[in-house]
Amino acid sequence: MTKLSTICYLDNGSEILLLHRNKKPNDIHEGKWISVGGKFEAGETPEECAIREIKEETGLTAIKLDLRGFITFPDFKHDGEDWYSFVYVVTEFEGELIEECDEGTLEWVPYDQVMAKPTWEGDYIYLDWLVKHTPYFSAKFTYDTNGELTEHTVEFKEEKKD
Repeated sequence: MTKLSTICYLDNGSEILLLHRNKKPNDIHEGKWISVGGKFEAGETPEECAIREIKEETGLTAIKLDLRGFITFPDFKHDGEDWYSFVYVVTEFEGELIEECDEGTLEWVPYDQVMAKPTWEGDYIYLDWLVKHTPYFSAKFTYDTNGELTEHTVEFKEEKKD
């Protein structure tokens, strides 16, 4: 069984918008600082899902989405479902950030503090790729039942030369 999702990092030029997951009961992400995003609805493209999730969770409207990578999370919740996530960086958006999100607290975090926030071990790895503007990547992150990263692999797409 598979789940399709989006991972969306909004970047205002000096800070990244993170979601501190601190509101949902029995949340696998509880206490972690993660991106906004979520599961596809029937018939959605990755871009439509990202735009909808950003609007629902932040109140902001994404103008430009930059698809930076794709991540596979085998049996992430240990329920027999693999998660496949499209990773976006969003630098153009408009609107007012909402004060309340059903899943947690939204906060603009300065670049130099992002890596200090508690999150999944794999997130630190691919956040580094995003910050360093590495080429498009396809990665796999495998976690054990304790939420520990057991392995990861990545392939970077070579940039075309003129």
